[in-house]
Amino acid sequence: EKIELNRQMNVTLEAITKAIFKSWFVDFEPVQAKADGRAPELPKHVADLFPDSFAEGELEGIPKGWSVGTLGDVAKNPRRVVSPEEIESSTPYIGLEHMPRKCIALSEWGHADDLESSKFEFKQGEILFGKLRPYFHKVGVAPLSGVCSTDILVVNPRTPEWFGFVLGHVSSTAFVDYTNAGSTGTKMPRTSWQEMARYQVAVPPKVAAAVFTEVTRPFIGRINANIHESRTLAAVRDSLLPKLVSGELRVERQ
Repeated sequence: EKIELNRQMNVTLEAITKAIFKSWFVDFEPVQAKADGRAPELPKHVADLFPDSFAEGELEGIPKGWSVGTLGDVAKNPRRVVSPEEIESSTPYIGLEHMPRKCIALSEWGHADDLESSKFEFKQGEILFGKLRPYFHKVGVAPLSGVCSTDILVVNPRTPEWFGFVLGHVSSTAFVDYTNAGSTGTKMPRTSWQEMARYQVAVPPKVAAAVFTEVTRPFIGRINANIHESRTLAAVRDSLLPKLVSGELRVERQ
């Protein structure tokens, strides 16, 4: 029951994170509210980060003072290639088979004991994006450090302030659709970092991105904590259940 509760909590936390991101950086709801003469439903120090009008001319539809940029302006792809002989057998390994669809909570992984080819190293808290058949929408935040398949790209913000902004875009349906449209290959289509980096985004002032990261970091932290707790509970369950069924362990009822 606790494992299921953790799963449901993670779904809720992810939904909240995505809703805030969409409101601030896609629909520009705080800007629209100010433009309509309404007060945004936000704390004053947060509302003050948003302008009260939209740009005109070539930037029409973009909040005034913001710019049009690309994902590559705020994110990077660290390529840390490691060969099989460099990888300890106990090292956590994430392949595409471990990544769920449309869920940033990566609760499954294996170990690097049977690896025969080079892999990418990733660190806890980095963003992993499945580049093979990107329409499967496999994107998540690494709950621990380890190595991953080379069909998974590691994505990092250029500075910590942009973490939430980068995660919001990279895990969005719009971004996945973009990478799918630009992927190459018929039977096994793949996207690339070069293609991903060209994705156009409305770039807010860094302080607005920093506040969003500050708001959402605790949600991501809670998601990862729930993952580790559930794996510990599952291990205890799998160890005790056979003994309870066989009668080796007995539970006294009060």
